[in-house]
Amino acid sequence: MQNPGMAEQNSSVLQIPRRALHDHVMARLREMLIEGRIEPGAKLNERELSLRLQVSRTPLREAIKLLGAEGLVDLIPNRGAVAVKLTETDILQVFEMLAGLEAMSGELAAQRIGAAQLQEIKALHYEMLACFERDDLSGYYRLNARIHMAINEAAANPLLMKSYKEINARVQSLRFRTNQNKFRWQQAVREHEEMVQALETRDAAAMRRVLTEHLLHKRDTVVELLRNGTIHPPSIA
Repeated sequence: MQNPGMAEQNSSVLQIPRRALHDHVMARLREMLIEGRIEPGAKLNERELSLRLQVSRTPLREAIKLLGAEGLVDLIPNRGAVAVKLTETDILQVFEMLAGLEAMSGELAAQRIGAAQLQEIKALHYEMLACFERDDLSGYYRLNARIHMAINEAAANPLLMKSYKEINARVQSLRFRTNQNKFRWQQAVREHEEMVQALETRDAAAMRRVLTEHLLHKRDTVVELLRNGTIHPPSIA
């Protein structure tokens, strides 16, 4: 006999349109990976996640497959899906690439940004500052990611955007953790204020400089966290 609670859960799931359910699972799982609720290197247990997210395994597997394509999880033969875990060498290489890509997108954005795009970035920036004042790291990060994406969109180079998305996906959880240090978080906020000013004045050189510095500061913080065991704690034998 079916458990009444399970029947109610299945009924609620069936009432959600397939596309909406798929997007919901993707968003929840992405958030869990970025915010470290699934630790780097941890195997994604489908049974546990299915219960936790209150969905069947079919949309969950679809979401995991797409997050693998995004770079947030590694799909390993005979082991399944594992939250991406980067070595120090990986981190240095990824941030080296990101610094170059974001510097280029910032420079192009300063030259090409439209009035509506600039206003949208400024609005997101002010919302992000409000999250900073409330110590709302999760809200801050979501707005921060939207700002960086909006800058890339303003650069109006689809190939650059594609490369940025693919490489940035692998370090989203690491970028999230860099702001857990209050000094580093304040530094990031100051750099974002410089970005907005550079976009307003159409100063391409300043935009390239601040984005390069921003990414290299992120890199340095991530490496520091990695070396002191904050990102990948030592395994317990």
